[in-house]
Amino acid sequence: MDGNETGPAARHGSGNTENAPGLRDPRTKYPQPPYKSQSQPWPGLARDMDPPPDHGETSYRGSGRLAGRKALITGGDSGIGRAAAIAYAREGADVAINYFPTEEPDAGDLIALIKAEGRKAIALPGDLRDEAFCRTLVADAVAGLGGLDILVSNAARQQACESILDLSSEEFDATMKTNIYAPYWLIKAALPHLKPGAVIIGTTSEQATDPTPELYHYAQTKAATSNYVRSLAKQLAPRGIRVNGVAPGPIWTPLQVSGGATQEKLMHFGKETPLGRAGQPVELAGIYVQLAADDGSFATGQIYGSSGGGGFP
Repeated sequence: MDGNETGPAARHGSGNTENAPGLRDPRTKYPQPPYKSQSQPWPGLARDMDPPPDHGETSYRGSGRLAGRKALITGGDSGIGRAAAIAYAREGADVAINYFPTEEPDAGDLIALIKAEGRKAIALPGDLRDEAFCRTLVADAVAGLGGLDILVSNAARQQACESILDLSSEEFDATMKTNIYAPYWLIKAALPHLKPGAVIIGTTSEQATDPTPELYHYAQTKAATSNYVRSLAKQLAPRGIRVNGVAPGPIWTPLQVSGGATQEKLMHFGKETPLGRAGQPVELAGIYVQLAADDGSFATGQIYGSSGGGGFP
């Protein structure tokens, strides 16, 4: 080719190393380890983490994809549940959140954010380990929202324990009640209110398929979550109700600083992923929106992974 190049490389500026507007390197988009050593009493508060997690408070932009929907999100005060709640509100949904009573400071901040979008926001604190409360939670959400279209069963208990010999029956039971029993109770209570087109979304984990030694009890609950998603999707498809799951990798949430990880792992959290860092809750928000939106209507029984290049659903 002569000096007056007109080929594709010339036309598209192959020598230009500047990123297109909005294009950001995922490796450096958010804080990278090492993170500061820190701990909080269970279940922890996002507002007290350093660095604070990004739930999309200032970055998520909605486009009306969930206009008029009514969603109940457990574990909605912080972490992944908070990111989903912010995204749902900005996509036009009214949102009820459940959280443990000690998480009220985070929950209050979120309720204000949802109301600022002009959406209905309902705070429903309580302990999901209690079957009667789970039934009441769904009833109160339905009454407050005027119905229910989306159930996000996201709340989870994760406490690291290096040896099964040190794992108490009380801790094992609390994990099973929160992560396995509660979704069963919630879904059973919600189903009479769900119409064709409604969705159920469970939060599983890469731990379901690639467990770490110190999360023996937590990991098996996430395997159960992945399994109920696939089973229930088949059961509810004839009713027009979709069931899907999201399988995060290492995500920077209060789950980690309130006993979910050892201090050594916490300081290097996510470093082992190909992207070299922990994920932020907002990086999963769009997945929860897509699974709830009408244009995802052929997806059911699916597990959507987001783990920075490591693990698999």
